[in-house]
Amino acid sequence: MPNNEPPDKKKAPKREELHITVYQFNDQIGDFEELIIDPDVALSDLLDDDFILLFVDPQHYRVWLWHGFNTTTRMKFIAAKMAAPIRDRHGIAFKITAVDQDNESHAFKVMIGLEEAIDYETSQTGPTYEGTEKDLELLEELSREKILYILEKTDIPEGYERKMVIVKNKIYGYREYERNYLGSVIKEKKLFPLKEEIEDGTYLAEEYIPRMLFSYNNVVLTELLQKVEIDDSIKKEPLKGVNV
Repeated sequence: MPNNEPPDKKKAPKREELHITVYQFNDQIGDFEELIIDPDVALSDLLDDDFILLFVDPQHYRVWLWHGFNTTTRMKFIAAKMAAPIRDRHGIAFKITAVDQDNESHAFKVMIGLEEAIDYETSQTGPTYEGTEKDLELLEELSREKILYILEKTDIPEGYERKMVIVKNKIYGYREYERNYLGSVIKEKKLFPLKEEIEDGTYLAEEYIPRMLFSYNNVVLTELLQKVEIDDSIKKEPLKGVNV
């Protein structure tokens, strides 16, 4: 029997739900093992001082390598080396980020359900950073190393990247470079003066989201963030999440 229902009334195909897959590093075999997690267990309950865990988040194309307090440097080194092959199983476009216990970023805490995501499309009602008088003193000399020191304390919103930084009357470009060192991926962050000349007058930051960092009611610096566009052509089909 033909379906005479109007096209706009037809049911849209059901979107596949993307689950977090979790692996635990086994020091005896020197590799990760996938965990079978009860659906009633929160991801935050898996964190343990003695564990190194790998969280694969296909929704945001991220792989989080989490280190517990009691894990050794040797364990972290081997775990970093073994994280890349697991990442490649899920998608070569996935970004690997290492985090240490009690020094987790906001994005990681959102992923495991400890904090709520922030809507950066809406205007902010207050400062996103609480600094110290020492931070303001560091920026008085305006060296790029000291500006990067301040930027290290701020977490970039999920799905965005930092493009430019404005400090007092100077504007810098910002880039992050990845290089391999002993089998681990290390990020190098650099500020550089813009080569192109900026015309005098007002500047409308189209396609950018400005974010100001405050310290003691003073604007320490202003960042221009840009939304990251994921290239669908380089993504692999993510595996179906956690087995339960």
